[in-house]
Amino acid sequence: VQLQASGGGLVQAGGSLRLSCTAGGRIFSTYAAGWFRQAPGKEREFVAAINWSGGSIDYADSVKGRFTISKDNAKNTVYLQMNSLKPEDTGIYYCASSPGIGRVEAQYYYWGQGTEVTVSS
Repeated sequence: VQLQASGGGLVQAGGSLRLSCTAGGRIFSTYAAGWFRQAPGKEREFVAAINWSGGSIDYADSVKGRFTISKDNAKNTVYLQMNSLKPEDTGIYYCASSPGIGRVEAQYYYWGQGTEVTVSS
């Protein structure tokens, strides 16, 4: 299964970006999706996740109220709308897919290549 992340870029603090993660097949119709990020010099961390139906969603405390995860199963795509961006949101954002929603990297079987987000102050 191939996952293709896109939508990253350079934005000023307070700005917005929307990341997309498109699957090569209909995996998101049965699998959960998650977004993780890795800041320079830091370990990768959980950002947000959504289950296969979209009925269960989870966010890291650091992004709650600013980021929104959603999905369009017809397009095999998961989105991460990021608003009120802060310099500490800078990093490489990875999408991943798992049989069930969760925050643990090890449970995610499939990973995209990452898209870079840079938030300037």
